[in-house]
Amino acid sequence: MVKPASRHAFTVFQLLVLLALLVVLFAIFLPAIVKARADAIRAQKLNNLKQIILGTINYADTFNGMLPAGNDSNNFSAAAHILPFIEQDALYKQIDFKKPMTDKANAAMRKLIIKTFLSSNDPLPAVSEEFGATNYLFSAGTKPSLENNDGAFFQNSKNRFPNSITDGTSQTIFLGETLKGDGGTKAVDVQRQHVQLDKDALKNLADDAGVQEFKDNKHIAGDRCASWMDGRFLQGTFNGARKLNDPRPDVTCAGLGGLSALRSMDDKCAVAMGDGSARLLNAKKISYETWKAALTIAGGEVVGSDFEQ
Repeated sequence: MVKPASRHAFTVFQLLVLLALLVVLFAIFLPAIVKARADAIRAQKLNNLKQIILGTINYADTFNGMLPAGNDSNNFSAAAHILPFIEQDALYKQIDFKKPMTDKANAAMRKLIIKTFLSSNDPLPAVSEEFGATNYLFSAGTKPSLENNDGAFFQNSKNRFPNSITDGTSQTIFLGETLKGDGGTKAVDVQRQHVQLDKDALKNLADDAGVQEFKDNKHIAGDRCASWMDGRFLQGTFNGARKLNDPRPDVTCAGLGGLSALRSMDDKCAVAMGDGSARLLNAKKISYETWKAALTIAGGEVVGSDFEQ
Protein backbone atom coordinates (compact mmCIF):
# COMPACT_ATOMS: atom_id res chain seq x y z
CA MET A 1 0.00 0.00 0.00
CA VAL A 2 1.25 3.43 -0.98
CA LYS A 3 1.55 5.74 1.96
CA PRO A 4 -0.36 8.99 1.31
CA ALA A 5 1.73 12.16 1.13
CA SER A 6 1.61 14.19 4.27
CA ARG A 7 0.02 17.65 4.15
CA HIS A 8 1.79 20.53 5.77
CA ALA A 9 -0.59 22.73 7.75
CA PHE A 10 0.05 26.39 8.53
CA THR A 11 1.67 26.96 11.85
CA VAL A 12 0.21 29.48 14.25
CA PHE A 13 3.12 31.78 13.49
CA GLN A 14 2.53 31.59 9.73
CA LEU A 15 -1.17 32.33 10.20
CA LEU A 16 -0.33 35.36 12.30
CA VAL A 17 2.11 36.61 9.65
CA LEU A 18 -0.51 36.12 6.92
CA LEU A 19 -3.13 37.92 8.97
CA ALA A 20 -0.75 40.81 9.63
CA LEU A 21 0.02 41.03 5.91
CA LEU A 22 -3.69 41.18 5.04
CA VAL A 23 -4.24 43.93 7.61
CA VAL A 24 -1.38 45.98 6.15
CA LEU A 25 -2.67 45.54 2.59
CA PHE A 26 -6.18 46.51 3.68
CA ALA A 27 -4.84 49.64 5.40
CA ILE A 28 -2.90 50.56 2.26
CA PHE A 29 -5.77 50.11 -0.19
CA LEU A 30 -8.69 51.29 1.98
CA PRO A 31 -8.20 55.02 1.24
CA ALA A 32 -8.12 54.27 -2.49
CA ILE A 33 -11.29 52.19 -2.22
CA VAL A 34 -13.07 54.91 -0.24
CA LYS A 35 -11.96 57.58 -2.73
CA ALA A 36 -13.06 55.49 -5.71
CA ARG A 37 -16.47 54.96 -4.13
CA ALA A 38 -16.80 58.69 -3.35
CA ASP A 39 -15.81 59.59 -6.92
CA ALA A 40 -18.38 57.15 -8.31
CA ILE A 41 -21.14 58.62 -6.15
CA ARG A 42 -20.10 62.15 -7.16
CA ALA A 43 -20.09 61.26 -10.87
CA GLN A 44 -23.50 59.63 -10.56
CA LYS A 45 -24.88 62.66 -8.75
CA LEU A 46 -23.67 65.05 -11.45
CA ASN A 47 -24.23 62.97 -14.59
CA ASN A 48 -27.83 63.98 -15.29
CA LEU A 49 -27.10 67.61 -14.56
CA LYS A 50 -24.32 67.59 -17.12
CA GLN A 51 -26.62 66.09 -19.75
CA ILE A 52 -29.32 68.68 -19.06
CA ILE A 53 -27.02 71.70 -19.03
CA LEU A 54 -25.28 70.61 -22.24
CA GLY A 55 -28.70 70.07 -23.81
CA THR A 56 -29.67 73.59 -22.74
CA ILE A 57 -26.53 75.09 -24.27
CA ASN A 58 -27.08 73.13 -27.50
CA TYR A 59 -30.64 74.48 -27.59
CA ALA A 60 -29.26 78.03 -27.41
CA ASP A 61 -26.73 77.28 -30.14
CA THR A 62 -29.55 76.08 -32.38
CA PHE A 63 -31.84 79.05 -31.71
CA ASN A 64 -29.40 81.89 -32.32
CA GLY A 65 -28.26 82.07 -28.72
CA MET A 66 -31.76 82.23 -27.20
CA LEU A 67 -32.15 80.21 -24.02
CA PRO A 68 -35.50 78.51 -23.40
CA ALA A 69 -37.88 80.34 -21.06
CA GLY A 70 -38.05 79.00 -17.53
CA ASN A 71 -41.83 78.93 -17.97
CA ASP A 72 -43.50 79.91 -21.22
CA SER A 73 -46.96 81.38 -21.78
CA ASN A 74 -48.50 77.89 -21.90
CA ASN A 75 -46.62 76.79 -18.76
CA PHE A 76 -44.14 74.55 -20.53
CA SER A 77 -40.82 74.18 -18.77
CA ALA A 78 -37.35 74.72 -20.14
CA ALA A 79 -36.91 70.97 -19.68
CA ALA A 80 -39.72 70.33 -22.16
CA HIS A 81 -38.14 72.61 -24.74
CA ILE A 82 -34.71 70.97 -24.62
CA LEU A 83 -36.02 67.44 -25.18
CA PRO A 84 -34.53 67.12 -28.70
CA PHE A 85 -31.12 67.90 -27.24
CA ILE A 86 -31.19 65.11 -24.65
CA GLU A 87 -32.15 62.37 -27.13
CA GLN A 88 -35.91 62.82 -26.70
CA ASP A 89 -36.80 64.27 -30.12
CA ALA A 90 -39.61 61.75 -30.75
CA LEU A 91 -41.34 62.77 -27.52
CA TYR A 92 -40.83 66.46 -28.27
CA LYS A 93 -42.63 66.10 -31.60
CA GLN A 94 -45.69 64.59 -29.89
CA ILE A 95 -46.18 67.58 -27.55
CA ASP A 96 -48.52 70.33 -28.69
CA PHE A 97 -46.74 73.45 -27.48
CA LYS A 98 -49.47 75.66 -28.95
CA LYS A 99 -51.94 74.38 -26.35
CA PRO A 100 -51.63 74.73 -22.57
CA MET A 101 -49.37 72.26 -20.84
CA THR A 102 -52.43 71.00 -18.95
CA ASP A 103 -54.48 70.39 -22.13
CA LYS A 104 -55.73 66.85 -22.65
CA ALA A 105 -53.79 66.76 -25.92
CA ASN A 106 -50.63 66.52 -23.82
CA ALA A 107 -51.95 64.14 -21.16
CA ALA A 108 -50.20 61.03 -22.45
CA MET A 109 -46.85 62.80 -22.78
CA ARG A 110 -47.13 64.32 -19.29
CA LYS A 111 -47.17 60.84 -17.77
CA LEU A 112 -43.99 59.66 -19.44
CA ILE A 113 -40.97 59.05 -17.24
CA ILE A 114 -37.66 60.44 -18.50
CA LYS A 115 -34.70 58.91 -16.69
CA THR A 116 -32.50 61.94 -17.38
CA PHE A 117 -34.85 64.04 -15.26
CA LEU A 118 -34.74 61.65 -12.28
CA SER A 119 -31.92 61.56 -9.76
CA SER A 120 -30.78 58.23 -8.36
CA ASN A 121 -30.07 60.11 -5.12
CA ASP A 122 -33.79 60.54 -4.48
CA PRO A 123 -35.48 57.28 -3.43
CA LEU A 124 -38.94 58.58 -4.40
CA PRO A 125 -39.59 57.72 -8.08
CA ALA A 126 -42.66 59.91 -8.57
CA VAL A 127 -44.99 62.39 -6.94
CA SER A 128 -48.19 61.49 -8.79
CA GLU A 129 -49.27 58.76 -11.19
CA GLU A 130 -50.56 61.47 -13.50
CA PHE A 131 -47.15 62.99 -14.19
CA GLY A 132 -43.58 62.08 -14.97
CA ALA A 133 -41.56 63.74 -12.20
CA THR A 134 -38.24 65.57 -12.18
CA ASN A 135 -35.48 66.32 -9.71
CA TYR A 136 -34.08 69.28 -11.61
CA LEU A 137 -35.26 72.88 -11.44
CA PHE A 138 -34.07 75.84 -13.53
CA SER A 139 -33.00 79.00 -11.74
CA ALA A 140 -35.31 82.00 -12.06
CA GLY A 141 -33.00 84.12 -9.90
CA THR A 142 -33.30 85.54 -6.40
CA LYS A 143 -36.57 87.47 -6.43
CA PRO A 144 -39.90 85.98 -5.28
CA SER A 145 -41.86 86.61 -8.49
CA LEU A 146 -41.32 84.32 -11.46
CA GLU A 147 -41.77 87.37 -13.71
CA ASN A 148 -38.92 89.77 -14.47
CA ASN A 149 -36.48 87.93 -12.24
CA ASP A 150 -32.70 88.23 -12.27
CA GLY A 151 -31.74 84.66 -13.17
CA ALA A 152 -31.45 82.85 -16.49
CA PHE A 153 -34.87 81.13 -16.57
CA PHE A 154 -37.97 83.01 -15.43
CA GLN A 155 -41.49 83.61 -16.77
CA ASN A 156 -41.23 84.11 -20.57
CA SER A 157 -37.53 84.91 -20.18
CA LYS A 158 -35.63 85.69 -23.36
CA ASN A 159 -32.04 85.62 -22.23
CA ARG A 160 -29.30 85.09 -24.76
CA PHE A 161 -26.35 82.79 -24.30
CA PRO A 162 -23.75 83.85 -23.44
CA ASN A 163 -24.36 87.59 -23.99
CA SER A 164 -26.96 87.98 -21.21
CA ILE A 165 -24.75 86.20 -18.67
CA THR A 166 -22.46 89.14 -17.92
CA ASP A 167 -21.53 87.76 -14.49
CA GLY A 168 -19.78 84.94 -16.34
CA THR A 169 -21.13 81.52 -17.32
CA SER A 170 -18.73 79.72 -14.97
CA GLN A 171 -20.02 81.83 -12.07
CA THR A 172 -23.74 81.49 -12.78
CA ILE A 173 -26.02 78.63 -11.71
CA PHE A 174 -28.46 77.55 -14.42
CA LEU A 175 -30.19 74.68 -12.64
CA GLY A 176 -29.97 72.47 -9.59
CA GLU A 177 -31.01 69.13 -8.17
CA THR A 178 -33.65 68.95 -5.47
CA LEU A 179 -35.76 66.38 -3.65
CA LYS A 180 -39.25 65.77 -4.97
CA GLY A 181 -42.34 66.19 -2.85
CA ASP A 182 -43.89 63.00 -1.49
CA GLY A 183 -47.48 63.92 -2.38
CA GLY A 184 -48.36 64.44 1.27
CA THR A 185 -50.66 67.15 2.58
CA LYS A 186 -49.50 67.06 6.20
CA ALA A 187 -46.53 69.02 7.53
CA VAL A 188 -43.91 66.35 8.17
CA ASP A 189 -40.64 67.52 6.65
CA VAL A 190 -39.76 70.74 4.79
CA GLN A 191 -37.53 68.65 2.53
CA ARG A 192 -40.66 67.01 1.09
CA GLN A 193 -43.59 69.33 1.85
CA HIS A 194 -44.07 73.04 1.26
CA VAL A 195 -46.71 75.73 1.84
CA GLN A 196 -49.09 76.63 -0.95
CA LEU A 197 -50.63 80.12 -0.87
CA ASP A 198 -52.86 81.96 -3.36
CA LYS A 199 -51.50 84.30 -6.01
CA ASP A 200 -52.36 87.46 -4.05
CA ALA A 201 -49.89 86.46 -1.33
CA LEU A 202 -47.03 87.06 -3.76
CA LYS A 203 -47.52 90.84 -3.63
CA ASN A 204 -46.36 91.21 -0.03
CA LEU A 205 -44.49 87.99 0.62
CA ALA A 206 -42.53 88.28 3.85
CA ASP A 207 -39.27 86.43 4.46
CA ASP A 208 -40.89 84.26 7.12
CA ALA A 209 -43.91 83.41 4.96
CA GLY A 210 -45.02 79.82 5.36
CA VAL A 211 -43.29 79.23 8.69
CA GLN A 212 -46.41 79.59 10.84
CA GLU A 213 -48.58 77.79 8.31
CA PHE A 214 -46.23 74.82 8.39
CA LYS A 215 -46.28 74.76 12.19
CA ASP A 216 -50.08 74.90 12.12
CA ASN A 217 -50.30 72.26 9.38
CA LYS A 218 -52.17 74.63 7.06
CA HIS A 219 -51.98 74.94 3.26
CA ILE A 220 -49.54 72.05 3.00
CA ALA A 221 -48.60 70.53 -0.35
CA GLY A 222 -46.16 67.82 -1.34
CA ASP A 223 -46.11 68.20 -5.12
CA ARG A 224 -42.71 69.79 -5.66
CA CYS A 225 -41.26 68.60 -8.99
CA ALA A 226 -44.36 66.58 -9.82
CA SER A 227 -44.04 67.21 -13.57
CA TRP A 228 -40.99 67.76 -15.77
CA MET A 229 -43.29 69.34 -18.37
CA ASP A 230 -44.57 72.06 -16.00
CA GLY A 231 -42.47 75.22 -15.82
CA ARG A 232 -44.27 76.91 -12.95
CA PHE A 233 -42.65 77.66 -9.63
CA LEU A 234 -41.48 74.55 -7.74
CA GLN A 235 -42.34 72.43 -10.77
CA GLY A 236 -39.78 73.50 -13.33
CA THR A 237 -38.28 76.58 -11.69
CA PHE A 238 -36.93 77.72 -8.33
CA ASN A 239 -35.35 80.82 -6.82
CA GLY A 240 -32.74 81.60 -4.18
CA ALA A 241 -35.04 83.26 -1.67
CA ARG A 242 -34.11 80.49 0.77
CA LYS A 243 -30.64 79.12 1.49
CA LEU A 244 -29.68 75.57 0.61
CA ASN A 245 -31.56 73.04 2.78
CA ASP A 246 -33.25 75.92 4.59
CA PRO A 247 -35.10 74.84 7.77
CA ARG A 248 -38.00 77.04 6.70
CA PRO A 249 -40.48 75.59 4.21
CA ASP A 250 -40.62 76.49 0.55
CA VAL A 251 -43.62 78.60 -0.41
CA THR A 252 -45.42 78.76 -3.74
CA CYS A 253 -48.04 81.35 -4.66
CA ALA A 254 -50.17 79.52 -7.21
CA GLY A 255 -47.05 78.68 -9.18
CA LEU A 256 -46.37 82.35 -9.97
CA GLY A 257 -43.42 82.58 -7.60
CA GLY A 258 -42.61 82.29 -3.94
CA LEU A 259 -39.70 81.34 -1.71
CA SER A 260 -37.55 78.30 -2.31
CA ALA A 261 -34.27 76.50 -1.89
CA LEU A 262 -32.71 73.35 -3.24
CA ARG A 263 -33.19 70.31 -1.02
CA SER A 264 -30.85 67.33 -0.69
CA MET A 265 -30.51 64.10 1.26
CA ASP A 266 -27.19 65.27 2.73
CA ASP A 267 -25.10 68.45 2.92
CA LYS A 268 -24.11 68.25 -0.75
CA CYS A 269 -26.32 70.07 -3.25
CA ALA A 270 -25.69 69.55 -6.95
CA VAL A 271 -25.88 72.42 -9.44
CA ALA A 272 -25.07 73.00 -13.12
CA MET A 273 -23.30 76.13 -14.29
CA GLY A 274 -23.72 78.16 -17.45
CA ASP A 275 -20.40 76.95 -18.83
CA GLY A 276 -21.67 73.37 -18.98
CA SER A 277 -20.00 72.14 -15.81
CA ALA A 278 -21.66 70.58 -12.76
CA ARG A 279 -20.51 70.71 -9.16
CA LEU A 280 -21.45 69.97 -5.58
CA LEU A 281 -22.01 72.77 -3.08
CA ASN A 282 -21.68 72.29 0.65
CA ALA A 283 -24.96 73.54 2.10
CA LYS A 284 -23.40 74.08 5.52
CA LYS A 285 -20.40 76.06 4.32
CA ILE A 286 -21.64 78.24 1.49
CA SER A 287 -22.87 81.65 2.62
CA TYR A 288 -26.28 82.96 1.65
CA GLU A 289 -24.63 85.93 -0.07
CA THR A 290 -22.52 83.65 -2.25
CA TRP A 291 -25.54 81.47 -3.02
CA LYS A 292 -27.59 84.44 -4.24
CA ALA A 293 -24.67 85.94 -6.18
CA ALA A 294 -24.31 82.73 -8.17
CA LEU A 295 -27.99 82.76 -9.16
CA THR A 296 -28.05 86.16 -10.84
CA ILE A 297 -26.88 86.55 -14.42
CA ALA A 298 -25.97 90.24 -14.43
CA GLY A 299 -25.87 91.44 -10.84
CA GLY A 300 -22.17 92.23 -10.82
CA GLU A 301 -21.71 90.49 -7.46
CA VAL A 302 -18.48 88.77 -6.53
CA VAL A 303 -18.99 85.06 -5.93
CA GLY A 304 -17.22 84.18 -2.68
CA SER A 305 -14.42 81.68 -2.26
CA ASP A 306 -16.82 79.41 -0.35
CA PHE A 307 -18.38 78.57 -3.72
CA GLU A 308 -15.28 76.59 -4.68
CA GLN A 309 -15.70 73.40 -2.68
